[in-house]
Amino acid sequence: MDDEIFAQLGLEARDVAIYKALLTLGPSPIRTIAERAEVNRGTTYECLKALQQQGIVTYSPKGKRRLFTAREPEILLQLAEERQQRLSLAMGQLKSRIIPELHHLKPDFSAANVQFYEGDGGIEMVLRDILNQVSAQPERTYSVFSSKPIRRHLYRPFPTFTAQRIAREIRVRVIAIGDGGESAELSERKWIRTEGPVDAAYIAIYPPRCAIISLASDNYPTAVVIDSAEVAAAQKIIFDTLWGLL
Repeated sequence: MDDEIFAQLGLEARDVAIYKALLTLGPSPIRTIAERAEVNRGTTYECLKALQQQGIVTYSPKGKRRLFTAREPEILLQLAEERQQRLSLAMGQLKSRIIPELHHLKPDFSAANVQFYEGDGGIEMVLRDILNQVSAQPERTYSVFSSKPIRRHLYRPFPTFTAQRIAREIRVRVIAIGDGGESAELSERKWIRTEGPVDAAYIAIYPPRCAIISLASDNYPTAVVIDSAEVAAAQKIIFDTLWGLL
């Protein structure tokens, strides 16, 4: 326990041993102190310099030698009080200035709010997350942008997704990009007609999350899930506006 208290003052075990040796010896040269503290001479010299800088030890010249003296033990209490004052000042600066300034450096959402998934297993986890999140909300509804090329990859790892969605009484609104796709129970669908090929993409908006699924290669789906109420709200505004125009 005492070691922990001394450590709070920045004193290591060898510093304490040297200080105690000095209290016992009175004014003494380095060699005598080192022998009494059972610390090698070089280390004793470095420790004495550090203790002197902290005001715990003083020295006086005697011929070509220095005699070191330990100050009264009350100096340790003074040292603790000074540290406490500095810590209180630091805490005040952290609260009033430094922490607010550091918060301004953060992006709207941190890396901890973004999760990446790969392959069929990853896509299944994302689809299950959609079901679980939406079924726990008062309004069991989510919105989707979906293109035809992604559809055959989407439910391959989770073929019962639609059946489970219906069983949980979850509604979905889909804006289909390009041809294809049919409305199912508890779903509404509108189309954006396009000319030429369409990239494989699927965006699910289920506040407070958005999931973006695409293809990293011809047959390898990947997904990004963003857990951000602000991002999800913005995406929902875009979806609702477009839905009203179609």
